[in-house]
Amino acid sequence: MTGHILEAYGEAYGSSGATAAHLAEVRGAIRYLKSSQEEMGAWQGRWGVNYLYGTGAAIVGLVRVGEDVQAPYLQKAVFWLLGHQNADGGFGEGTRSYEDAAWAGRGVSTPSQTAWALLALIETGLGHSPSAERAVDYLLREFEREGKWVDSSTVGTGHPRVVYLNYPSYPYAFPLQALARYLSR
Repeated sequence: MTGHILEAYGEAYGSSGATAAHLAEVRGAIRYLKSSQEEMGAWQGRWGVNYLYGTGAAIVGLVRVGEDVQAPYLQKAVFWLLGHQNADGGFGEGTRSYEDAAWAGRGVSTPSQTAWALLALIETGLGHSPSAERAVDYLLREFEREGKWVDSSTVGTGHPRVVYLNYPSYPYAFPLQALARYLSR
């Protein structure tokens, strides 16, 4: 959630030049994210499953408030993300990753999780990279195949290891947001 809050700060205050250097709340959130990044480079997530959600949100938020994309910790996160793209161009992760980090970023591709990764790639300047293009192709193929986006696996987290959810808006909201940003960039 911290990544989403930083994204909102960046959106609300970015045009006025307010960056991490200007706002104590943003500096504190950046410190928190730096301290909670796991050794592999990813962040755990909440409300969305799991490392793909957390890492995507953290990257977007950090870049939106002016963190340098070339900072080693952000490059480590991007490298982790790129290393978890599936052969079909999508991204996916199951709930098993909450129990065993070896499953982080591994699973059947879903539109929501692909969108989370694509949003991060766009923010880091990789919006036209081969990985981003493959993610866009995945989203378009999935929409054309079904006439809508469908998340066949659970992509929502109520309480890790206790309650998992399937939010009906996720497979619409996140792919639309990602494709809109892709087109605008």
